[in-house]
Amino acid sequence: MTPLVQRLANKYALVTGAGSGIGRAIAVRLAAEGAHVTILETRPEAGEATATEIRQAGGAVRMITADVSSTASVKAAFEQIEKLHILVNNAGIAHIGDVLTTTPEDMDLIYGVNVKGVYHCLHFGVQKLLASGGGAIVNMASTVSKIAVPDRFAYSMSKGAVLTMTLAVARDFVARGIRCNCVCPARVHTPFVDGYLAKNYPGKEKEMFKVLEATQPIGRMAEPSEIAGLVAYLCSDEASFITGSAYDIDGGVIHLR
Repeated sequence: MTPLVQRLANKYALVTGAGSGIGRAIAVRLAAEGAHVTILETRPEAGEATATEIRQAGGAVRMITADVSSTASVKAAFEQIEKLHILVNNAGIAHIGDVLTTTPEDMDLIYGVNVKGVYHCLHFGVQKLLASGGGAIVNMASTVSKIAVPDRFAYSMSKGAVLTMTLAVARDFVARGIRCNCVCPARVHTPFVDGYLAKNYPGKEKEMFKVLEATQPIGRMAEPSEIAGLVAYLCSDEASFITGSAYDIDGGVIHLR
C-alpha cells in the first residue's frame, strides 16, 4: 500500500465499534494518516486485535472496553480521554424483520445501541471536542435512512435517527468549531454478511453472495476500506467546508436502481 499523506497528524480520534468490519477499517485508516486513535469496543479481544494491527504498522492507539448502550460505561470511557479532535460513531447492530415480526425487545435492543449509543458518544464527545477547540464528527448512517428496504423496520428507524441527530448537532455547533456529517453506505462486505449467509443459506453462501452483490447497480458490495477512505476525508481539514451532510457511498443504490 502506498504510504498515505499524514492529513491527521497530531489529531486525537475515537472510533466506536472498531473491533471488526467497517469500524476496524476506519481505525486503521485514521491511524495510518497520523491520528492517535482510541478504540471504544464492547468486545475487548476484538478491540485489541485492531489495536495490534495498528501498532504493528507503527500507529498510535489505545483500546477502552465500553458498551455504547450504557450511559455509565460511555461516561467512564470518555473520562479517560484528555484530547479529542475526531469522533467516529460507528458501533451498531443489524436487525431483519418488518413491523409485525419485530418484537418490543428487538426495538429496545436496536434503539439502545444504534440510537442511544450514538447519543451517548455525542453527549460526552462534543464536550471533549469543544474543550480541544473543535473538531469533526462522522456518524455511520445507511442508505436505509433515505430509502425503503424490505424487512429492515427497526434498523431503518435507527439509521434515520442517526441522520437527524447528525443534522441537529451540525446546526447547534456550527459556530463553535465542530463539523458533523454522516455517511450512508449500501451493503458492505463485512463479517456480518458472511455470518448472515452461513446462518440462513448453508451450502449456498457463494450463490447468495452473488445475489446480494447484484442488488447494487455497480455490481458488487463495498469494501470496508472504501468506507474508511471517505470517513478519513470528512475528518480531515480538506473537508473543512463540509458540515450537516449525509454522504451516499452506495454503488448507485439510491439514484440508479
